[in-house]
Order: sequence, then structure tokens, then C-alpha cells
Amino acid sequence: MQFSFTRSLLAVSLLTLAAGLAQAEETVRIGYQKYGTLITLKARGTLEQRLAKDGVKVQWTEFPGGPQLLEGLNVGSIDFGVTGETPPVFAQAAGADLVYVAHEPPAPTSEAILVPKDSAIQSLADLKGKKIALNKGSNVHYLLVQALAKAGIPYQDIQPVYLPPADARAAFERGAVDAWVIWDPYQAAAETQLQARTLTDATGLADNHQFYLATRSFAKAHPEQVGAIVDEVRSVGEWAKAHPDQVAAQVAPLLNLPLDTAERVVKRQGYGARFISPEVAAQQQKIADAFTALKLIPKPLVIRDVVWTPPASLQTAAAQP
Repeated sequence: MQFSFTRSLLAVSLLTLAAGLAQAEETVRIGYQKYGTLITLKARGTLEQRLAKDGVKVQWTEFPGGPQLLEGLNVGSIDFGVTGETPPVFAQAAGADLVYVAHEPPAPTSEAILVPKDSAIQSLADLKGKKIALNKGSNVHYLLVQALAKAGIPYQDIQPVYLPPADARAAFERGAVDAWVIWDPYQAAAETQLQARTLTDATGLADNHQFYLATRSFAKAHPEQVGAIVDEVRSVGEWAKAHPDQVAAQVAPLLNLPLDTAERVVKRQGYGARFISPEVAAQQQKIADAFTALKLIPKPLVIRDVVWTPPASLQTAAAQP
């Protein structure tokens, strides 16, 4: 009798554990930053409504930058997230098992090299020997590489100061660095609050795509959820493009920015998420090759090896007008 009771308790415990695991699997964990369409999607709540029909919850986690977000993906704390162009290159080089899922159109004005308003720096050539703050491995890292190449300055001839955005702004404000390479909304905030001067944005230097990535295991196990997220990102992006004033009013308090600054951020974004095309993968390959040539990553990469191929049904749906 005692054995039977113990066995029943064990069975109940196993069922409870299984139910708990099943419940955990029904939460999709998304990483976002203070920029881009995901913050609008989070504010509108349409993804939660869509996935709730299938019993799936959404959990949001904010990250200060792309490298930190991809580390979250790599260690399994999130399933899906968004970054700029460069972080996935560094993550792939470090062996992270991630896949590119989708991208936004180029937004080259949403990142820039800033200098103080009264700086003597007037051209890219003046950056030689200067201390330049940036978040290592972030999207602006490639902008800096391209800007220096345009000016004929070897990367070794500057003094990179690798700092996350908040620390970089503090260093910029107190004059501890000569320039700051940064993206929106930090870029817009520095322009409006500090009267920082734009030495150059990414126009003609970098596309500044936003990329959506997932862990390979999540994309493989939950392709329909991945497709639903991309579809909702695309949908809310189209709405945002047509209603920038409403978007700015919605995200300004989330970004802790004045409305006019939020409007600047919103209007510089790219909208219209699509699955990864061969052309976009080829552009990303150029970025990887550039960092390999500079020996900032340890080995050559093949971008197409980490591009997710959605099921045919999702590709067909995405192609619908």
C-alpha cells in the first residue's frame, strides 16, 4: 500500500513537472532596445493578442545594445530579438548558435558620428589620433570602420573607447572623448539635449539594417511563432510609417524623451520587415569580411550558414500585398 501511494505521488510530481515545462514552452521571450519597431509593437500589444489565441504568452526584456541582447540569446535567456548589422557578426564569430530571421529597410540617418558643438573636428580626416567612444561590436562599429576608410585613416590610428551608450554619453559630456559613434534614440537625444554636431551619418557608408534574430533551436521548433512575430512587426511598421506622430506620442514616455526628439527618432527609422534575401545576406557578408580583414574577429565567416529559411507557407504569406 505504501509503495502504491509513493508511486502515485511520484506520478503526480512528474505530471506537475511536465505541465510546468509545457507552460514554460508557451512563453516566447523577446529582447528589444530603446529603438526600432519592436518598441512600438510592445506598446501596441498586437503580438500578445495574436499569440494568445494559441495559448502563447509574450515576455519582453530590454537590453542597452545589440551585443548584450545577442549574449542574452546565446545563453538562452531570450528566444528572439533585434540588433543592428554588426552584433550578429561578432556573435557568429564567437560561436553563438543564432540565425538571421528578417530585416528592416536601410536607415542610414539613424546612426552617426557626433562631436561636441564647439569641437575643432570639422572632417573625418580630423579623427586621426582622437578618442572615439562606441559600443564595441554594435551597428555603429561598422559605420566607424567605413568612415575611417573613406578618410584614409587606418583603424589603428584612432583611440577607440569601448563603452555602452549611457557611459559613452557621460564620457562625451565631460569631454573625456573627442567623438561618439551612436544610434537613435541616443543620437537624437544628444543632438537635441547637448546640441551635439553630426560629423557624418551613415549615408553612403552603411545601410544600417535592423536585423531580427532567433536562437536556432527556437526557429526550428517554433517556425509559426517566428512567422507571426515577423508578420506583426511588418504590420505595425506599416502602421507606424503612416502615423509617425502617433508613434512618437506612444513611444516618447517609453524612451523617456520629449515628443519632438521622439518624432525625430521615429521618422528616421526604416519600416517594412522582410525575411532575409540573398542580396541582404551578401551585404552582411561584406561587413563580416571587413571585420575579418581588420582582425577584429578571429576567423572568416559565412553569413548564409546562419540565415534561417522559413517554411514555404510563411514565405508565400509574406509575399502577399
